[in-house]
Amino acid sequence: MQFEVWAPEAGSAALCTAGGRLPMERDERRAGWWTAEAEAADGDRYGFSLDGGPVLPDPRSRRQPDGPDGGSAVVDQDAHTWRAAWAGRGLPGAVLYELHIGTFTEAGTFDAAAERLGHLVELGVTHVSVMPVCPFPGTHGWGYEGVSLWAVHEPYGGPGGLKRFVDTAHGLGLAVVLDVVHNHLGPSGNHLPAFGPYFTDTHHTPWGSAVNLDAPGSDEVRAYLLGSALAWLRDYRLDGLRLDAVHALADGRALTFLEELSTAVDALASELGRPLTLIAESDLCDPRTTTPRTEGGIGLHAQWNDDFHHALHTALTGESQGYYADFATAPLAALAKTMTKAFFHNGTYSSFRGRAHGRPVDAARTPAHRFVGYAQTHDQIGNRALGDRLAAGLSPGLQACAAALVLTGPFVPMLFMGEEWGARTPWQFFTDHTDEELARAVRDGRRREFAAHGWAEEDIPDPQDPATRARSCLDWSEPERDPHARLYAWYRELVALRRALPDLSDPDLESVRTAYDEEARWIVCRRGDLRVAVNLSGKPAAIPLGAARRRAGGGRVLAAWEPVRAPGADGLLHLPAESCVVLADS
Repeated sequence: MQFEVWAPEAGSAALCTAGGRLPMERDERRAGWWTAEAEAADGDRYGFSLDGGPVLPDPRSRRQPDGPDGGSAVVDQDAHTWRAAWAGRGLPGAVLYELHIGTFTEAGTFDAAAERLGHLVELGVTHVSVMPVCPFPGTHGWGYEGVSLWAVHEPYGGPGGLKRFVDTAHGLGLAVVLDVVHNHLGPSGNHLPAFGPYFTDTHHTPWGSAVNLDAPGSDEVRAYLLGSALAWLRDYRLDGLRLDAVHALADGRALTFLEELSTAVDALASELGRPLTLIAESDLCDPRTTTPRTEGGIGLHAQWNDDFHHALHTALTGESQGYYADFATAPLAALAKTMTKAFFHNGTYSSFRGRAHGRPVDAARTPAHRFVGYAQTHDQIGNRALGDRLAAGLSPGLQACAAALVLTGPFVPMLFMGEEWGARTPWQFFTDHTDEELARAVRDGRRREFAAHGWAEEDIPDPQDPATRARSCLDWSEPERDPHARLYAWYRELVALRRALPDLSDPDLESVRTAYDEEARWIVCRRGDLRVAVNLSGKPAAIPLGAARRRAGGGRVLAAWEPVRAPGADGLLHLPAESCVVLADS
């Protein structure tokens, strides 16, 4: 077996195995690379020593059995026998479901999560969006401080566990998207700087030195990230990647890393003969993120739409702190704008940023499935002081309204695990740092952050306390009892409608129409021959649906949270408080 490592500044390199140290030779064809041949089998441990120094894990390690600081292990990618025949599944018409392996079940493993995938099939989900699974210190964490970007967190089940999870999902007809983090690596267990210029002080980020995408040596760093992304898609048969915080990628090159990635992924999709999807998290409100490369864009396939979330969250809760301030003045107007124009900030002034922000979306040329819409995500829950979900403060009726707007809206809908039954378990920020100094810094920093916003420090959960993670695990007994069972049935009904009615998956963003009353707190969205009416008020609402509705003879109710009649001859829809309805014109 050939072992290789990029270490351009090393004077010597050695392959370290159970059999001892084997000197490596420079690769004459590739500057900075060292190679060695050695017998090896699946599971064999190894590492690299540079200039006689300590044994370090392989930057391209496929397995870290003892965590990020331990030795690497050989992985035979052909050892798994794939059972499910899978042709792939594209994003148009999809319903996404974001989950975290470590808290989706109490066991916190791939195999335990796989046993619950039947629930998602019953719900009507098409794509499972899995939060990061690269190795990180300890057992439990969100995964966004991962290192070893080619490996799989061992406590979850390692490479074999991920393959079994994907195989099970595909066998049930579910596509799998994996969250990957290219904008930073965790501070603990990160040995990349010992090998080469993986980071640069040319740019500075909230996490310190930036990942080197444009400074000297960046060609190999970009190749490292590209190779990792393609390996996830090829070796684990994943259907796509969710790219964390692409706005934080400091990249000043003419050909950006994201363009290189989208080009390479599209080429791999052609080679494999199945669709592959790249979904960006971006704070830029820039439609060029998902504009095809042939039209001058970056060419990613979709992006999260935080503006839609912020408008919806503000309309539901009345919150106005932080970035919600931009949406709080007229939340229903903001919601209507995002449902028809995708971005609220499309060149408008952002009080939160103190400047104009965003760029308009060309609704005539941009399909709605370029955007992912949601009421809750891991970020929007977990980054709150107490990790409280919408269910902690909203009535079942308002939760049902949120579901109606997401699941019948123009964008690709995404749910966060447990949302579909109004889970009462919080989803809090938790870590398992083995470095006591780092653990203390994280704990104290989080408490100081929220103390500045009026929280008592003792009320902020300790990320290192095992109870914080335990509280965040889903309670799978909840869906079996009310009010959770009723809400779950509502989600299932809405997902079924979305799949059955072409108007609800129509990608024509320009055809979406809205009407609303800010004071009365109702909003109506028209999708083809369907209208979705939502009353967020604590009082019944009389909603005028217009002459078209009167001519249609009142229409018919397809789904309703509370009993409601179709509009009469006067065209008025009488909608109970905190409720919603889906109507057909005839």
